[in-house]
Amino acid sequence: MSGAGSSEPTRHDRAAMIAFVTDGDTENALREGLAEVVGMTLDVRRGGVKGAMAAMRKIATPRTLIIDVSGEAHPLTALASLADIIEPEVQVLVTGDPRDVDFYRQVTRGLGSAEYLPKPLSRDMVSRHFAPLLAGQTANHEIIQGGRMVTVTGVRGGTGATTIAVHLAWHFAVDMRRHTALLDPDLHMGNMAMLLNSKATGGLRTALENPDRLDELFVERAAQPIENSPQAERLHVLAGACRMTDDLNYSPNAATRLTQLLQRRYGFVVADVPFRPSPLYRDLMALAHQRILVMEPSLSSIRDTLRLMSLPNSQNQSRRAIVVLNRLGQNGGLTRRQVEDALKMAPDVVINDLPKQISAAATIGEPASAMKGAFRAGIIELARQAAFERLLDSSKARASTQTETKQGMLPKLRLFGRAA
Repeated sequence: MSGAGSSEPTRHDRAAMIAFVTDGDTENALREGLAEVVGMTLDVRRGGVKGAMAAMRKIATPRTLIIDVSGEAHPLTALASLADIIEPEVQVLVTGDPRDVDFYRQVTRGLGSAEYLPKPLSRDMVSRHFAPLLAGQTANHEIIQGGRMVTVTGVRGGTGATTIAVHLAWHFAVDMRRHTALLDPDLHMGNMAMLLNSKATGGLRTALENPDRLDELFVERAAQPIENSPQAERLHVLAGACRMTDDLNYSPNAATRLTQLLQRRYGFVVADVPFRPSPLYRDLMALAHQRILVMEPSLSSIRDTLRLMSLPNSQNQSRRAIVVLNRLGQNGGLTRRQVEDALKMAPDVVINDLPKQISAAATIGEPASAMKGAFRAGIIELARQAAFERLLDSSKARASTQTETKQGMLPKLRLFGRAA
């Protein structure tokens, strides 16, 4: 099998990769997720598996072929037919309508496809599972022991990063029903607890200065529930309050120990991390599985976004930071087109300026009052991109897959990647 990153001589008549998809959302996810591997000249065509079969009868098979089988009544049969047309050594990656684990096994083990991802695709899914295969590497199957760590960083002060972090955590805990911890490491100026009408205690400072004292019970007691909000019983806040004259004697391994304990207890850990030259903040950003950068439509914000995006990924991070353009449409701000031209990319999530809606929610300490309309849609999209997505086993097999298996439509031998 020859991947896009193969060291074999390249035939002049053979493209590195072609994708055949059925919708624009899938095309966008592929373009964004594979941009760092194949650039923005990705050859994506419409037509799905039928379009691929028609094209492959006329042109040489690319080294990697991405096929969208959504909408096919018998996708496995269609893929088997495609295998009779393309060259044997091609690397095939498949996406399609959500299926159970039996379908995944038939596609990858039965047919020999290199990978299968269910739709809807996200940039993160494509980057994590398809991109390494195109680069000639082993697919990056991330295994997270415990919860997922997400950091939210304002590229400069006043971009609304704390507000977005609070509402992202609220969505995880209230709408998705996941046990979620909000971490505010800014002991001097942090206001996350205030936005949620919660308490800031001395537990966080103790944890950061004396990690040897940390255990599950300590973390459980230090993380405070949201008072007078029964719907947010799965959301806890870990925040502290130091006097402005106090110095934090941060222990170098404290962030690692603290986040490990939080991840054992919570499905998501959302940390509001300012970007200042602080060892604590640098450690938290390095420990995150996904970094989120919040900017506003201004020249200085664009400059700082580009600087923060240039930071290298840590071992926990398989792709670049998610960029949120907040407060689009504010008085005196740049247009979306101007921001995109300056960044040389489109922001991943765009949230319009909603001062009355957000200010009212902050005043009463109730995020639910802001979770409506366009702002809610932006937070949901951010959660979709930040949350770890994986193929899950299902106890019920789809009838179509079972029918094809019973009728003997599935080849018993691997078709993709078989010997010539």
